[in-house]
Amino acid sequence: MQRVRRALPLGLQLALLVAAGAGVRVSAPRSLAWGPGLQAAAVLPVRYFFLQSVDSDGRNLTSSPPGQTQFKVVVESLSPKELVRIYVPKPLDRNDGTFLVRYRMHETVHKGLKIEILYGSEHVAQSPYILKGPVYHEYCDCPEDDPQVWQETLSCPASEPQIEQDFVSFPSINLQQMLKEVPTRFGDERGAVVHYTILNNHIYRRALGKYTDFKMFSDEILLSLARKVTLPDLEFYINLGDWPLEHRKVNDTPGPIPIISWCGSLDSRDIILPTYDVTHSTLEAMRGVTNDLLSVQGNTGPSWINKTEKAFFRGRDSREERLQLVLLSKENPQLLDAGITGYFFFQEKEKELGKAKLMGFFDFFKYKYQVNVDGTVAAYRYPYLMLGDSLVLKQESPYYEHFYVALRPWKHYVPIKRNLGDLLEKVKWAKENDEEAKKIAKEGQLTARDLLQPPRLYCYYYRVLQKYAERQASKPMIRDGMELVPQPDDGTSICQCHRRRPEREEL
Repeated sequence: MQRVRRALPLGLQLALLVAAGAGVRVSAPRSLAWGPGLQAAAVLPVRYFFLQSVDSDGRNLTSSPPGQTQFKVVVESLSPKELVRIYVPKPLDRNDGTFLVRYRMHETVHKGLKIEILYGSEHVAQSPYILKGPVYHEYCDCPEDDPQVWQETLSCPASEPQIEQDFVSFPSINLQQMLKEVPTRFGDERGAVVHYTILNNHIYRRALGKYTDFKMFSDEILLSLARKVTLPDLEFYINLGDWPLEHRKVNDTPGPIPIISWCGSLDSRDIILPTYDVTHSTLEAMRGVTNDLLSVQGNTGPSWINKTEKAFFRGRDSREERLQLVLLSKENPQLLDAGITGYFFFQEKEKELGKAKLMGFFDFFKYKYQVNVDGTVAAYRYPYLMLGDSLVLKQESPYYEHFYVALRPWKHYVPIKRNLGDLLEKVKWAKENDEEAKKIAKEGQLTARDLLQPPRLYCYYYRVLQKYAERQASKPMIRDGMELVPQPDDGTSICQCHRRRPEREEL
């Protein structure tokens, strides 16, 4: 079912305008179910799949079915002897006729899972779905030895444009040059760089500089990847700071070195990974995090017609333009509601501008237009805003995240000038062109759903490591001062891996 769903172009999805009125009746057998959560081999922190409600005439609903949601999902072990904890919250209504079903496994099941999907008392599509075991949970250390098989299981894209662009500057990677340069250029007291080596699917690291506490985020995704697929041997440096580091040009002597960062810029050569924010929220979804790439899809506020027709912003004072937003808001309250929730960089401005109360992120979507302004670098809220169903007004910026390359102004979002000089004009345009604004918001949301799926984040991380390893000119090694980053060995990680071969004793 997943391939059928992916074959639908965005334009066709937008064109399926079947209203869910009082007389519409959902057909459980005709409704659709698809997604990685219906595949045993697709191991993710939170497994998930989608439901498309279909009426009795075979037409896809494009808004929520009338009344309370009647979809119900039960996930349980095939064997009564295997007692496992599986958390299955209610399906998330995406307000477009589709629902997102999530479940988090806390143990591995060896016989398999049974997934029953009901609408009322009727089974949906081909329910019940049988996932033959073993079905591994997130903390089971059982990597797939064949990376191609793993990538096919997750439906990884054939290429990622940003990765291709990033590696153009690095046809070959000289580890010896990096060993000499990185500690002196980026590893001083104010440094935030961590030196990693991956050998035999084990992860080793040493910190360079004082500000490396965020290594917990890079550690957790590398460990999670290594539990799922055998990683290539490689040696690399990750920048844990906000700003990209490598500003040398390709033709400079010496040339640029491939530092890996969470944010890129037009004047730097860093290799970009998905930010620690979206990565951590994916790993900790339905556990320590409530706002993640999946949960936001079911918490997008009122329908378009019922949203407040104002542009909205809440955030810290991490850029001067954010202060300008508050001034504009005070002068134009009918168009803009903007407030600073915390002062650090411009504390002297708090008395003049005031301090806004904190709001839950999902409440942002009560407003029809969302203003995205950079923080110290790219605003890490942007992927979550794009997954909502409000129109995003995005500030022009030299900074970018890993997925920006796929987005186009006036197709997926409305651009605003760096100095915000045309913000009010763009808000007025959106109010006067409601249908066009709604179409851009929907195009942006559908594209973000595709770009920001949790499996695609894993695919992206793996592809960066793979490309990097292919370009190394010498063998990676465990360097002096490096320590092993261990996999969890507590009760959460207990499982029996069917792929596990006895390891040879090291001399």
